[in-house]
Amino acid sequence: MHAEDIAEEFPVVTMDSDALDAARMLAEHRLPGIVVTDASGKPFAVLPASQVVRFIIPQYVQDDPSLAGVLDESMADRAADKLGGKTVREVLPEHLTDVPAARADDTIIEVAASMARCRSPLIAVMKEGRLAGVITASRLLEAALRH
Repeated sequence: MHAEDIAEEFPVVTMDSDALDAARMLAEHRLPGIVVTDASGKPFAVLPASQVVRFIIPQYVQDDPSLAGVLDESMADRAADKLGGKTVREVLPEHLTDVPAARADDTIIEVAASMARCRSPLIAVMKEGRLAGVITASRLLEAALRH
């Protein structure tokens, strides 16, 4: 089985897309992450949903999770406001810009190795220089467990 056999259509965003819109897309479609493309449409990065969650939590709460209890309900309800007016470029951590990509003819073991090495919830599948689809970790596991 090859990467192109299990790749799925998947929404993508650009570096200049609105970060709040990207977060809504992640939430509405329950995506583990989203592929971020450059101006030419080539995959540039993967933005995991966990990084978006991390962006909306104040740094002091990340440093000491016991402080989460001091946030009142109205502040918690406005946590996503931090994304307002920001682009995907502004919330994308630099260490995530090495987009994991697979060739269409890679085996699922090659895809799994790349996913594990990059610790990414998804892999972009490239065919003839274009994005052919995306493989999520759950889709990869499903394919591996079928046999």
